[in-house]
Amino acid sequence: MDAVRIIAASRRGLAEANTVQGVIVEAWQAQALAEAVGSHLAIFGPYEVRSRARGLGDAGGRFSGGLLCPASVTGGLRAAQLSEVRDAKAALTGLCRLLREVCEALVAVVLLADEEGMYWTCVEAMDTVDESRDRVAGILEKLEVRDRNPA
Repeated sequence: MDAVRIIAASRRGLAEANTVQGVIVEAWQAQALAEAVGSHLAIFGPYEVRSRARGLGDAGGRFSGGLLCPASVTGGLRAAQLSEVRDAKAALTGLCRLLREVCEALVAVVLLADEEGMYWTCVEAMDTVDESRDRVAGILEKLEVRDRNPA
């Protein structure tokens, strides 16, 4: 499945998450998707962005230890369905938007956290998601430069 479709599904899932657990599951899904998109672009993406994309894949991979994914992820990881990135710019723009929305949702969870462990888990998750968002922005910047200066 194309990355843009999976990102849209993830944004819908996040918007529909109405519990702390639901937000955490969607945050985990989004970060797994960032890892998958980064890994895909590191192999199949434009040459100019491959090293930055590898960094995105690595940043996404670190997330799974920071926020434990509940066993109740219905239907498995959306990222596992990724088979192509037809439009890298559209996918990265959507991914950047999704990651921003995940950070906003995690802020709401932090404000409601009634236990210290949940609080710090969400703060660490926000840091990781923010790092991924910065990496996505860097890849988009590199694509913009390439498009302005064709060889």
